[in-house]
Amino acid sequence: MTAQEIRKAYLDFYTERGHKVIPRALLVPYNDPTTLFTGSGMQPLLPYLLGEEHPDGVRLVDSQTCLRAQDIEEVGDNSHTTFFEMLGNWSLGDYFKEQQIRWFFEFLVDVVGLDPNKIYATCFIGSEEHGIERDDTSAAIWQKLFAEKGIDAKIVAIGSQQEGNEKGMQDGRIFFYDDGENWWSRGGGLGKTPMGDPCGPDSEVFYDFGDEHHAEGFGLPHPASDSGRFMEIGNQVFMQYQRTEAGFKPLAKQNVDFGGGLERIAAAKINSPDVFMISLLKPIIDKLEEISGKGYKGNTESMRVIADHLRAAVFLAVDGVVPSNKEQGYVMRRLLRRAIRFAFDLGIEQSFLEQIVPVITDLYHQDYPEVDAQSDKVVEVLVKEEKVFRQTLRKGLAELKKQAANGLTGEIMFKLYDTYGFPIELTQEEAFNQGIYTDPNVNTDFHNLMQEQRERSQTASKGVFKGGLGGDSLQHKKYHTATHLMYQALRDVLGDHVVQRGSNITEERLRFDFSHPEKVTREQLDQVEQIVNDQIAQDLKVSFAEYPTKVAREDMGALGQFGDRYGDTVKVYKMIADGADKPFSFEICGGPHVDHTLQLYEDGKKFKILKEESSSAGIRRIKAVLK
Repeated sequence: MTAQEIRKAYLDFYTERGHKVIPRALLVPYNDPTTLFTGSGMQPLLPYLLGEEHPDGVRLVDSQTCLRAQDIEEVGDNSHTTFFEMLGNWSLGDYFKEQQIRWFFEFLVDVVGLDPNKIYATCFIGSEEHGIERDDTSAAIWQKLFAEKGIDAKIVAIGSQQEGNEKGMQDGRIFFYDDGENWWSRGGGLGKTPMGDPCGPDSEVFYDFGDEHHAEGFGLPHPASDSGRFMEIGNQVFMQYQRTEAGFKPLAKQNVDFGGGLERIAAAKINSPDVFMISLLKPIIDKLEEISGKGYKGNTESMRVIADHLRAAVFLAVDGVVPSNKEQGYVMRRLLRRAIRFAFDLGIEQSFLEQIVPVITDLYHQDYPEVDAQSDKVVEVLVKEEKVFRQTLRKGLAELKKQAANGLTGEIMFKLYDTYGFPIELTQEEAFNQGIYTDPNVNTDFHNLMQEQRERSQTASKGVFKGGLGGDSLQHKKYHTATHLMYQALRDVLGDHVVQRGSNITEERLRFDFSHPEKVTREQLDQVEQIVNDQIAQDLKVSFAEYPTKVAREDMGALGQFGDRYGDTVKVYKMIADGADKPFSFEICGGPHVDHTLQLYEDGKKFKILKEESSSAGIRRIKAVLK
């Protein structure tokens, strides 16, 4: 059973049980203030888990593509990837523990065909301090399910992961862990659960690859150990409490949130802890072996990094991201350049993405129509970046020889990285190959300067709110409203080819990226300014309504952001003058906005475009203010 077949079987399994399949969200999140990327299946569903009604009902299922950029440095072992798919199903106030645990167990054993003797479960041990009982209900359900398969499932209380390293398995099948392992909240453990938030215990599912995969240095084996023997393949979150000033109280409406790693379940199916051997990754490895003339064995790290990073870059390109020096584009550029750098280790010094990328798109084009539709564009974007970077490498090598004549310092290495995009690892490698003297403090210097840059990058990405807003103050709402007006004005002046490609809004200004093949002239910008100010002066009324997505987009002509995918129903904001036949702006958006446009003119302010520049190939960027 391939990973592709597992994905389809999962969606079919839950559809048969009354679930509605919802489309995957973009890798670039629209409604999450905490991250640059969609990093879990739960992330796009969080508003509904917190109480908002979902237009598709109370039983939902999907396969969500995810990207976790913080895992970049970890890629190279047998299980870490930056890009992965999360199978997910949700019950919004409908079924709870009994059905969820049974259904997932049935899916793993009866549909996928995993050996139940290799499956282990964990549950929450409870907290006397916080007045929360041990989750005996989940443990009893697991025990019953194992018994139905002829397995005597002993329940063992462990506590923390460290205690597990000391106590070991104790012949257990079902294990109780503390809130460090088996509690979900947006803040983390019990004490970090935000006041007023829903939260609850979770029940995790592990696959046992055998004691031969238990690495030394991790103590005794147990499911929550990081030793390599066990791999988590699913996590069932049971939102049954709310944290209040008086403590954790039962929720009147209980939710289920399940997330299971497609790649990990597929690895369990082939009984290999190496996820790079599954059907969604091995064809990439095979192609790398063909191109390089080298085998996977002995070159595993390089091939794993390349396969993972290029898969992530392909989906970023599908979702409208282009390589750049900021935010999502910066991460995409870093992924591509690391892949090319590791290709050097395989002896691949010529361009190779044109051969690899079609292998990746072919793995997904049947299940994700947008991959098929964008495949030519994806190849174009990634191959172009490869050519640019290879030119950069040549310049970097020349600069390396020039700068390092008197010793290679950390400052020089960072300059090569920051200015030329020259990978630190490649700088070290070239310095060694050329016999260039290296300052003994250079690594302390690979590390401090790089850490400073990471912190700057993290700071720059903080506060990203829905629609690119940095918050939801009145000033943010004003700039968000002005962005809608400018979007339509740009289309009026430049043409209908103008499509939003991103935005970032603070209390001080708006920034808007859009597709356009050439520089916008000052005369055109003045026209856009005038149109926006004229519309503001008409005091357009701002309101929203929900429509079927097909009706909103195809019949009513509502604008949306490039690459966005929607459910069956969308929220559409319109801005219309009194007595007008049609709105000036009609756009799919989650909000928030002001109620009428004259609010933008409070304190005598006017809309003014400060700057127009290139963001990337074919993408222009405008910065504007109300002043």
